[in-house]
Amino acid sequence: MPNFLEDLFTHLQRNTDRVVLREIHGETFVAVTGSELLQRVQHVRAALRRLNLQPGDRCAILGANSIRWIAIDLALMAENIVVVPLYSRQAPTELVSVMKDCEPRLLIVGESSLGEAISQAWPAKDAVRAPNCVSFDELLPQTEPIAAPPAPPNSRSDSDLVTIIYTSGTSGEPKGVCLNTGNVSFMLSRTTDRLAQLMVGVSQPDSVFHYLPLNFAASWIAVLSFMSRESVVTLSTDLNRLADEIRITAPHYFLNVPTLLERVRRGVDDAMAERPAVIRSLFAKSREAWQRQQTGSSRGVDSLWLVLGRKLIFSEIKERFGPNLRAIICGSAPLAPETQQFFLMLGIPVLQVYGLTETTGICTMDDPSVPAEPGHVGQSIDDIEM
Repeated sequence: MPNFLEDLFTHLQRNTDRVVLREIHGETFVAVTGSELLQRVQHVRAALRRLNLQPGDRCAILGANSIRWIAIDLALMAENIVVVPLYSRQAPTELVSVMKDCEPRLLIVGESSLGEAISQAWPAKDAVRAPNCVSFDELLPQTEPIAAPPAPPNSRSDSDLVTIIYTSGTSGEPKGVCLNTGNVSFMLSRTTDRLAQLMVGVSQPDSVFHYLPLNFAASWIAVLSFMSRESVVTLSTDLNRLADEIRITAPHYFLNVPTLLERVRRGVDDAMAERPAVIRSLFAKSREAWQRQQTGSSRGVDSLWLVLGRKLIFSEIKERFGPNLRAIICGSAPLAPETQQFFLMLGIPVLQVYGLTETTGICTMDDPSVPAEPGHVGQSIDDIEM
């Protein structure tokens, strides 16, 4: 059977002329088709060979999410080079510690300032262990025409190492988790099945928004899952404009952390406190009516408050996520039940996921065909033992 990378390359080749990936900049998009992305991958592969990188060598990527980050990642995997994704907002001294642990031959940086910060933080006595450093621009200039024909990825076995992803270190020193071809192939077959369930009845390609850093396992697995489907994946480029980016992108779904959802809930509460008294009263009454409905203690007038609340307030809040939203996927930390209930009240299902870097991202995900239960992380995905 083809592995995950062969499947993804085949999928991109089938979508030669369709936009598969884009970045949002303000209110405009920079996009690539399947063919254009594969051409960029091939361009990077040629550059890696010129640098004499060999299968099994380790290479670190340090930069913000971008089309070029993904092209470089795919190129490294296609050449059977082990990818070590790093967090561009992490302290340089911590990044040096990680690289001294995994010893990459090459460090690829999105900005020259990142490479300079690593160089300054690297102890002089260990300079011999420092990786060579090149920039995204050196591997894939933005202005240089790309004419290299796409080629399939090199063959690999299930036991071949794909990536070393470092844990966040919240429970101790960061650990480098080694994931192989079999791990990733298994997981993508399961995550894409869950997304297919979510999109039942929708004939157009999935519209997906993504802002979480690609150095984290769940984020990386999510994007590979999205790109393995008929999707247009939009990458955020400005975390300070997330609300606008989401509205403009109008996604069907996107991956979140609880912090963002809780911030949205607090923002709505704060905004309602500034509205006229009649609106504040309607919001409070319709919210109370919804809560009573969930506990089976509805009153006679509650149906009226719910109709008014949904028409005049809840729908207005939901519109901020665009007209296509089918669900929000949430993981990485516990989500407060009241926050999940808040989004359910607005008509937005929140599908929780649970997992670890060591489990290739996830173990459980709410089944989109079954009403989610706040405070729980859903069912285990197929063939996962827990």
